[in-house]
Amino acid sequence: MKVHFIGIGGIGVSALAQYYLEKGHQVSGSDLNSSEITEFLRVKGARIYIGPQLARTVLANIDLVIYSPAVQKNNPELMAAKKLGIKCQSYPEALGELTKKYFTIAVSGTHGKSTTTAMIALILIRAGLDPTVIVGTKLKEFKNSNCRVGKSNYLVIEADEHFASFLNYWPKIIVLTNIEADHLDYYKNLQNLLKTFKEYISHSSKDGVLIFNKNDKNILEITKNYIGDTYGFSGKQNEAKKIKNILKIPGEHNVYNALAALTLARVLKIPDKVTYKTLSEYKGAWRRFEIKNVKLYENTSCSITVVSDYGHHPTQIRATLKAAREKWPKRKIWLVFQPHQHQRTFYLFKDFVMVFKKALLKHWVNKCIITDIYGVAGREKKEIRKKVNSEKLVKAINKKDAIYLPKQKILNYLKKNLGGGEVVIIMGAGDIYKLTL
Repeated sequence: MKVHFIGIGGIGVSALAQYYLEKGHQVSGSDLNSSEITEFLRVKGARIYIGPQLARTVLANIDLVIYSPAVQKNNPELMAAKKLGIKCQSYPEALGELTKKYFTIAVSGTHGKSTTTAMIALILIRAGLDPTVIVGTKLKEFKNSNCRVGKSNYLVIEADEHFASFLNYWPKIIVLTNIEADHLDYYKNLQNLLKTFKEYISHSSKDGVLIFNKNDKNILEITKNYIGDTYGFSGKQNEAKKIKNILKIPGEHNVYNALAALTLARVLKIPDKVTYKTLSEYKGAWRRFEIKNVKLYENTSCSITVVSDYGHHPTQIRATLKAAREKWPKRKIWLVFQPHQHQRTFYLFKDFVMVFKKALLKHWVNKCIITDIYGVAGREKKEIRKKVNSEKLVKAINKKDAIYLPKQKILNYLKKNLGGGEVVIIMGAGDIYKLTL
């Protein structure tokens, strides 16, 4: 089969493209910009088109077109494919079809999905269950890929709530990490988000299993009338202390992620010794508290520790900065943060202000550099773009150690002001990770 992907550089879409490549299909795809992901897929054997997406890249002999949820309805490739009568599916629709063919384990929640999915996948692999895995980050254990194709009937996926994508999935087991207000550009308010989560978990009821965080009030609210089997986990259970002691990745939030994985493993009757061994060896994933030691200058031993992190929601920021201070109690910690989407920044503005103020007051960080908001094509409303920017955010934080800098000036500022030995956290879901020291 010949499959064409529109927006193939996206983290989810690229994983599905790899799945089709591994299954022996011919894969092509397009994206507006080249990236390490598109180059990775090119090396894997996909035919990649970069630049303005043109209808001519969709050929008449293509059997299936899969497109990113971010792709607009008037996209020329998508319109051309439909005109040619080619079957077209969004990424969630295509992944949804796979969930019906496999014994699917879906990991959902506002935060912690990628880490929990990775932990579960690695536990299943060590237990000999040989799963297929689609995750929203790259894993060293998968040779820096976000997809693994196994030979068993197990499928482990990261199930995203944005655009209600997870309503396309029909898992046998759902793992719920936490729920709080996010993606308000789509949901408008928390109640709509909870209503959608409640509909989602009904996809696994009757003969399904729900694994959930018992310490999350929003999860408790939506699971009241769930009629399938349920297994809760809690930061207060006895295993939490043991997990905290064996984990290499810091933070209470990662203890919860590991407890979710442990609970899932027990449901599948995987021995605890397999689970604990796997968790003790887990070193994290791409842009999830990814630690690097970097030299400040050429021909010098003066170095700093860089942490690359995907956090972009106030709760994620809080958890990451608190974990960093716990890991490095005596070192100076600097944060470079790139807000993700004007709409998220606008709707959660007060929460962002509060978390940065708290981080500076509690000395989780000693310096906070905020750069321009990373806009996402097709998701940003012009009226909101005018209402919010990073300069306004810094002004509202109103602390001398919180400053605004354009991205192109950050590197020189760090080189001039760092003395060596600091921890620099580079955080955001946009392209800030490309900043190298």
